[in-house]
Amino acid sequence: MSHDVLNPTPEYLAFWQERHVCTLTTHRPDGSPHVVPVGVTYDPGVGLARVISNRHSRKVRNILVACAAEPAGARVAVCQMEGRRWATLEGRAVVRTDEASVADAVARYAQRYGRVPSPNPDRVVVEITLDRAMGRA
Repeated sequence: MSHDVLNPTPEYLAFWQERHVCTLTTHRPDGSPHVVPVGVTYDPGVGLARVISNRHSRKVRNILVACAAEPAGARVAVCQMEGRRWATLEGRAVVRTDEASVADAVARYAQRYGRVPSPNPDRVVVEITLDRAMGRA
């Protein structure tokens, strides 16, 4: 079932506000998928999903390599599920390193997941400009 990225149904948005482990799928330079567990926040008001990460992680390196070839961003997907409910967001990802973006993403993560992550001087934000949403929530 398709959803409007900027105007999701109340049930779909509520599902993205619950505490769930998600997955992020990026592509390695050879094209194979790299799928890892992450925490994701969804902001339909601006059509963004955010993932905090270490700048040295494979997922960040995959996105940086893809962005070098495609400045609009790397194609990625984030997904979560619980029982029969599931939700996927797709779009183009870039890596943000500025303090304001990182602090905002950390605050959003803390709100959704109920804990502030440990300080990390190598923290970055994978910011996904969304163009597709689907699922059954």
